[in-house]
Amino acid sequence: MSDEKEKDCSPAEEMLYEAELARDNGQSVPKNSRHLIHCLSVIGQIEGHYVLAEQNKTTKYEHIIPALVAIEQDRSVEGLLIILNTAGGDVEAGLALAEIIAGMKTPTVSLVVGGGHSIGVPLAVSAKRSFIVPTASMTIHPVRMNGTVLGVPQTLSYFDKMQDRIVSFITRNSRIREDELRRLMMNTEELVLDVGSVIEGSKAVELGLIDSLGSLGDAMDCLYHMIENTEKRYAD
Repeated sequence: MSDEKEKDCSPAEEMLYEAELARDNGQSVPKNSRHLIHCLSVIGQIEGHYVLAEQNKTTKYEHIIPALVAIEQDRSVEGLLIILNTAGGDVEAGLALAEIIAGMKTPTVSLVVGGGHSIGVPLAVSAKRSFIVPTASMTIHPVRMNGTVLGVPQTLSYFDKMQDRIVSFITRNSRIREDELRRLMMNTEELVLDVGSVIEGSKAVELGLIDSLGSLGDAMDCLYHMIENTEKRYAD
């Protein structure tokens, strides 16, 4: 809503607008906040090039990309809080979103609640600072693909290259060692029907995958601190 529109709106119209935001986008308009923060939620499965079944809760990457662009160019938005509770999803779509977030100049903080599984791991580490609640978990496993897969060397080469891209991104944007990350990915002793590892909040911090253990208040305080440091630097 533009400033002019806000001035022309009655209280009832403003309440209706806010209700529509909450219904359509899961967004709310903050009142009397310390800084203007945009909250972006990544929930369910990340939907990429293929439409998932109607009963699936999804985050559509074609909706998130323009939202990120708008946040980056909107001078009124001072920070971005990314809340993740995702089972993973389309690998290329998730990695594309992670690269966009990592390249933003807007202060960004991520918070993993519930789960940050599969391609949710690069999304969690893409922010400038990452948090995870103690009860959350993250699944780390090799790249896999649904549907028809050709049993030819080219397919295996594609999987290897995609996995290398994901490993490179995670290690560039966190403190976890590459050898440790690959060991967790290829673990055959933990998951009954899969290869990989499930790590809880404190273990993710211990490994250097996530920066800090904390909840919403901690993530918000960190984001406020980043914004105020940025403002001070520009003022100097």
